[in-house]
Amino acid sequence: MTSILVVCTGNICRSPLAEGFLRSILVRRFAEAAPRVSSAGTAGGEGSPAMAESVQAASERDVDISGHLARKLGPHMVEHADLVLCMAREHRDAIIRANPAAEPRVFTLKELVRLLEALPPPANGAPEALVDRVAQASAEREAGFKGNPLDEDIADPLSQPLEAYRGIAWELDTWSLRLAEGLFGKAEVPTSIFGEAGR
Repeated sequence: MTSILVVCTGNICRSPLAEGFLRSILVRRFAEAAPRVSSAGTAGGEGSPAMAESVQAASERDVDISGHLARKLGPHMVEHADLVLCMAREHRDAIIRANPAAEPRVFTLKELVRLLEALPPPANGAPEALVDRVAQASAEREAGFKGNPLDEDIADPLSQPLEAYRGIAWELDTWSLRLAEGLFGKAEVPTSIFGEAGR
């Protein structure tokens, strides 16, 4: 089974939200065959729950992250992930500095989405396509595609009011859907027996 590791700083705000949204999207699409999604923090403490505001913002979008417990990022996590998805450039750059060999698998969320959207649509929409699509995105980055370097970060809502968490949740939900489509293509829309779009 392929795997995605989502990384932020404390693993209590952004990455639990991104993990929850991405897992929900992929499970709806692939059921038990969905890539495994987990998260960790570059500077987080082990075992801390997600921020209450993150839990509420996710719940308002029908995703439950109430059972989340923070993990400190370790080298073995990076080594075993098919894709390391970072919430900001600082996380991506720190991981690559510590493990240069992992660079082809390490991106910010927005960076990877833009790289994938610059490529032809995926030929294979199966979960196993993740590895090939990540390799294609890495090659596109190596070839010089810059995307939008001024807009690669998901802002950290820590110490901000609930409304800030709601805004980040909306942003992560939207970008997670674009990521899934970039990796696996657009999901098929169910149709009725009359050929009309499912309601």
